[in-house]
Amino acid sequence: MSTLDKKVIVYLGRTPDFEKEIRIADDGLGQYIKEWNATDKVKPTDDQLNALESEATKLENNAKVDATRRTFYGSWNEQLDEIYHNIDDWKARIKKIKDDNPKESS
Repeated sequence: MSTLDKKVIVYLGRTPDFEKEIRIADDGLGQYIKEWNATDKVKPTDDQLNALESEATKLENNAKVDATRRTFYGSWNEQLDEIYHNIDDWKARIKKIKDDNPKESS
């Protein structure tokens, strides 16, 4: 089940400022939109947000894959050094990381 922030991102088609534009709260029974200051779209209904569940779940799953990949990639400094010393091994390593951690496609 996706979190409310991911549904809002899918609804807006962008990542809003969750401190100024959209404020999400949790009252212990679940998350809800506490404040809606986005000017590009009106505040969605619960039904509109629930209809975005599968897209939001995909967004959430792909964010986890991105985080996993980043841990395996290493820092940009390490990658640049690896490219300098042996670009072919670097390309193969990056391809393996991506193949081992695939994203969900559209």
